Amino acid sequence: MSADTAGPLKRTPLYDLHRELGAKMVPFAGYEMPVQYELGILKEHQHTRARAGLFDVSHMGQAYLIGPDHQTTAAALEALVPADILNLKPGMQRYTQLLNPEGGIVDDFMVARSADPAEDGKLFLVVNASRKDVDYEYIAARLPDAVRIEPVTDRVLIALQGPEAAAVLGKHSPDAVTLGFMGVRRVKVAGFDCTVSRSGYTGEDGFEISVAADQALDLVRLLLAEEAVQPIGLGARDSLRLEAGLCLYGHELDEMTTPVEAGLSWSIQKRRREEGGFPGAERIQRELREGPKRLRVGIKPEGRAPARDGTEILDTSGARIGVITSGGFGPTVNGPIAMGYVETAFAKPGAAIQLMVRGKALPAQIVDLPFVPHRYLRKP
Repeated sequence: MSADTAGPLKRTPLYDLHRELGAKMVPFAGYEMPVQYELGILKEHQHTRARAGLFDVSHMGQAYLIGPDHQTTAAALEALVPADILNLKPGMQRYTQLLNPEGGIVDDFMVARSADPAEDGKLFLVVNASRKDVDYEYIAARLPDAVRIEPVTDRVLIALQGPEAAAVLGKHSPDAVTLGFMGVRRVKVAGFDCTVSRSGYTGEDGFEISVAADQALDLVRLLLAEEAVQPIGLGARDSLRLEAGLCLYGHELDEMTTPVEAGLSWSIQKRRREEGGFPGAERIQRELREGPKRLRVGIKPEGRAPARDGTEILDTSGARIGVITSGGFGPTVNGPIAMGYVETAFAKPGAAIQLMVRGKALPAQIVDLPFVPHRYLRKP
């Protein structure tokens, strides 16, 4: 995990509840956040895979991009990202990346289009905690006069993730659980007005719920009262996303890395691939045609020693071919796992490599991602 300890730490509206629940708090992206609760990281991870975990992700940035109509707002955002926003259907969200002129990733984020015709021209953004101030400034400086960005500061964001998440949420919001994967809707949850999406950062089926800050504590207590639900900290959130092969900004993603190198070409729809019109389009289109010089890969170390971020990756002759960006123990796979970048010639699953761990070259193998299959709800 990336931690930012510069300056005074902020607290989410759920801070006192975290302390009440016995959380160990750590600095993360400028906030005091729970890294684990009394269960501990391993059991929290396993509980989320088996039942349902509740995460406070209020440190993330929430914002509205507002213009006179969808076409105008979508065009403004498409000038900054490679995704097809124009054809995003009402009541759906899409994953994309904010790009710099070289095609590097300023941030990755979610963008949702309201299902309400009265909100035509309004997009809802959820951005990374460590990058939100950068993002808002970057976007605002590049918008046409007719479009503006409005950060949301009075709402809490929580995530309910795991195979029993839908059953739990369905008790309090039958409408929410009719959503398909990546669907988003404004609904009542236990009487509270919420914006709910069927998405998350664990590889499991689940939901992200935006609720007014002054109602969040009551809603969270209600969900935690469910027998299937446990509070989950940043430690398990990181191991869950690593098993799911999901990128973390500052590790897999940065301003030097393109979406193609990061294995995110799937997030660039056909129209944008062909038309371009986004920052770094020439480089990204070339990489889509010819392949990039390096690629994000899954790595399975042999033995039990984990390879942490920054670990050098070598070929079998000892030549440096890349670096680990995230690594640790995968509780579900019961062994060490990692992601990193290697020269494209070495990116094929099954390729033998070596990892420099504590001065020793240890054997490892390139493997397919994800390490644990995704269990998102896919409607026929």
